[in-house]
Amino acid sequence: MKFIAIIPARYASTRFPGKPLADIQGKPMIQHVYERTAKVFDHCCVATDDERIARAVESFGGQAVMTSAEHRSGTDRCAEALEKYSAATGMSFDVVINVQGDEPFISEEHLTSLRAAFDDPGAHIATLAYPMKPGDDIFNPNSPKIALSRDGYALYFSRSVIPYIRGEAEAEWASHHVYLKHIGIYGYRTDILRAITRLPQGTLEKAESLEQLRWLENGYRIKVGLVSTETVGIDTPADLERLLEKMHD
Repeated sequence: MKFIAIIPARYASTRFPGKPLADIQGKPMIQHVYERTAKVFDHCCVATDDERIARAVESFGGQAVMTSAEHRSGTDRCAEALEKYSAATGMSFDVVINVQGDEPFISEEHLTSLRAAFDDPGAHIATLAYPMKPGDDIFNPNSPKIALSRDGYALYFSRSVIPYIRGEAEAEWASHHVYLKHIGIYGYRTDILRAITRLPQGTLEKAESLEQLRWLENGYRIKVGLVSTETVGIDTPADLERLLEKMHD
């Protein structure tokens, strides 16, 4: 199978404008993401709607693809970038890996686990989950949880705690079940990526504000790889400051 990793990167983030260009140890954030991703995938590009990001990527020797500023999700941006990259290079790909541009410390384990999910011929889409540890906040709605089938496919994603442990106090739930925190990076077979970008929003996605529920609601099978570490996402300047302080400790 032939893989391409695409890193969507917008400049106009509401909470952190210019985030992909934020300096981390002398390199822009997007460079950290790109270099880690390129160690695992031979074909890699940044999909952006901003010339400043494209220039930064090209300055460190990376590939950038300009995409529309109108995309509502990274998935849509990946779909456009795939078509443009394939047209420019004459290459076709079996699977697209969507790596978020604000994950400067994404690990090789995450990327290889996502790739390995497609060894299963039934996998339309792949994503990752982290088994939460004692003390982790299973009730945090900003940490969506996943319920899995026996063969490792997503049954449901929710901001609520799933499953509900009947007959036990909430404080005891984590000792009765290993909750799976969703890590929001994805892979898609290329024909599936083209199909899901044409789907309208469904009722589940609108209720939970989780894009992946649109895919489940339409019958697509999402294989989930289990990983031993979380990612370190950066949503705000304060997140970056905390991260830099830890790195200097």
